[in-house]
Amino acid sequence: MGPSSIRAKIVADRIAWVRNMLAGIRSLPRDSLADFTADPRTPAAAESYLRRGLEALLDLGRHILAKGLGRAATEYRDVARGLEETGVLRPPESTLLFRMAGYRNRLVHFYHEVSVEELYQICTQGLADIERVLEALEDWLREHPEHLDQAL
Repeated sequence: MGPSSIRAKIVADRIAWVRNMLAGIRSLPRDSLADFTADPRTPAAAESYLRRGLEALLDLGRHILAKGLGRAATEYRDVARGLEETGVLRPPESTLLFRMAGYRNRLVHFYHEVSVEELYQICTQGLADIERVLEALEDWLREHPEHLDQAL
């Protein structure tokens, strides 16, 4: 697999998706655990927003690796490793993304082990980590416009 061009439309779509999922989480009642759990639909919505936001973030990273740098990543954790190895992410952000990939897998495969309290904590204290990685990817893309295909 050789590099081609990172599609600007795909980048914009994935960035918008991540931001929309974060906005969805922020629109939920998060003032207290009691508020968060008062309606059982809230934790379910939070889980869905979080999982889909993480998947979009990881898919963005995979697209950068595959199209811009010619590197395949079959597993989400490989995306984090590859982005660090190619200099797209610094170690602190790649470590965060690696942990997010593991958490996404947990949400999908070990959903029965994810507690409402844990989900609440992430939705109240962990969203900045997602934004930090997203901003690092955006920064790299701005610094490397030669990798972008602006065609719609």
